[in-house]
Amino acid sequence: MKILIAGDGKVGAALTRQLSAEGYDLVLIDSKQQVLEISQEEYDVMTVRGNCASMDVLLQAGVRDADLLIAATGADEVNLLCCLTAHGLNPDLHTIARIRNPEYEEQIYMMRDAFALSLTVNPEKQTAAEIERLLRYPGFLKRDTFAKGRVEIVELEVDGKSKLCNTSLNDLNAIIRCKVLVCTVLRNGKAVAPDGNFVLREGDRIYVTAPANNLAMLLSGLGIITHKVSRVLLAGGGKVSFYLAQILQKSGVAVQLIEQDKDRCLLLAGLLPKTCIVHGDASSFTFLESEGFSGFDALVTLTGLDELNMVISLYGKSCGIPQRITKLGRMDNLGTLDNLSLGSVVCPKELCCNSIVRYVRALQNQAGAAISVHSIANGQAEAMEFLVDKTTLHCGIPLKKINVRRNVLIACISHSNKTEIPNGESSFSVGDTLIIVTSGDAVIYQINDIFQ
Repeated sequence: MKILIAGDGKVGAALTRQLSAEGYDLVLIDSKQQVLEISQEEYDVMTVRGNCASMDVLLQAGVRDADLLIAATGADEVNLLCCLTAHGLNPDLHTIARIRNPEYEEQIYMMRDAFALSLTVNPEKQTAAEIERLLRYPGFLKRDTFAKGRVEIVELEVDGKSKLCNTSLNDLNAIIRCKVLVCTVLRNGKAVAPDGNFVLREGDRIYVTAPANNLAMLLSGLGIITHKVSRVLLAGGGKVSFYLAQILQKSGVAVQLIEQDKDRCLLLAGLLPKTCIVHGDASSFTFLESEGFSGFDALVTLTGLDELNMVISLYGKSCGIPQRITKLGRMDNLGTLDNLSLGSVVCPKELCCNSIVRYVRALQNQAGAAISVHSIANGQAEAMEFLVDKTTLHCGIPLKKINVRRNVLIACISHSNKTEIPNGESSFSVGDTLIIVTSGDAVIYQINDIFQ
């Protein structure tokens, strides 16, 4: 499959890294020669320098024989014009555009066909939705949802006081009094696929598969007392903060937003009438204390600087704020940050790339393609959701009789009326949903790829 990526910024670079590793034929388009040279040195890709919305540049990139165009430049208008022009040159082309401006949201939805868009992605809005879900269950560092909300994979950290510390996985269900599955453990920066004899240690980050209705029981069984978040402080007034404040104020959560730019404060005050907008410097600890910093239930750091977000989150930890969520623009070296108390970490770029990769894989494999794809364990593993159809192998056969590929785990089976953590006697049928966790270099394009 030939894919054109217009814009070699954070999202473009992340897509290039992942899609080139999966063997796709990539052509990168960007106006900066230096950026393209870096990508060309690192990956086996073609590059074209120029304006991606220009007909001549698109023709030079080979748009007429391309299967997909991903427009991810920093300008929404350029992305839209790029998709429209490319589709005019190749009517069979699939197009994906990154659209971030809230003012365009409604008209893009209404005029999707007019702009020739197969899919639009909004990293900031996706990030806001992810943060809101984390605020609902303060005990979890991360939550990924599958099977229309019936199944979740959640991330927890094992600290020295946790009931999980020095406990083998065979004893886990007896401790938490509900059935869950630890599908991956991140220890010392490396992902491990554990068996029942694996003993959890302080500092481990575990990824637990559970039916959604077991999440409260899981937290209760671990002795993690969570109170409903009622007061949230947002540091930074960018697009993520806007979308998040919109969501939270509808649910009755008191939101205070700190922004350094006065004009931005005035704009946000008009758009968010129920949010307390404060003009100030979130990097000043004295200022934060004057705003009652330690009295908030949750802190979300959303400035444009990763380093500042980390510092504010660490200060929030020292002041006793129960829940902290840190936005990072880059997660390439996240393993080096594991020992820092940053709370939950979210990355708009990663959320956006997951959506696009899922579409790409589905486009290549119309039958049996993944419904959703989530990166876990610092990108060292993937959790994927598949729908069992009539082409799926081994329907109705107990799992103990099926040979599954190495580094592939069937973590959950969702039937029409129940969800189960599977054992050797479990089986799946047409219409069921399988949650698969895979690690290693093997790429799973469709459901039958999980079998040997």
